[in-house]
Amino acid sequence: MAQYSNLIGRRVEVEYRAGDVLLTATGKMAADTGKSIFLEEHSDQKGKTKTFRWEIPYPCILSVAQSVAPANASEQRDAGESSKSEQSPVRANFLKTRPHQI
Repeated sequence: MAQYSNLIGRRVEVEYRAGDVLLTATGKMAADTGKSIFLEEHSDQKGKTKTFRWEIPYPCILSVAQSVAPANASEQRDAGESSKSEQSPVRANFLKTRPHQI
């Protein structure tokens, strides 16, 4: 039985492992075979729409959750601009520090 079939067609965020590395992927859930899930992402490149699809086997999946991340580039740009204006003071101070001179 497919564990994640209720998420097909929705944007999801998947945390998974590839060897010793933990990775996070965000994309539209395209399929669930019962042994692995398939994520899909579309992008425009030189006027053509490119589709990237990848498979993540069940044993590698650590967590799957519905994503609130924006789907297209203009939404990502808008989200990026708002996050820059809401930059935390700790991060802002870190960017202003200079390395110690010897």
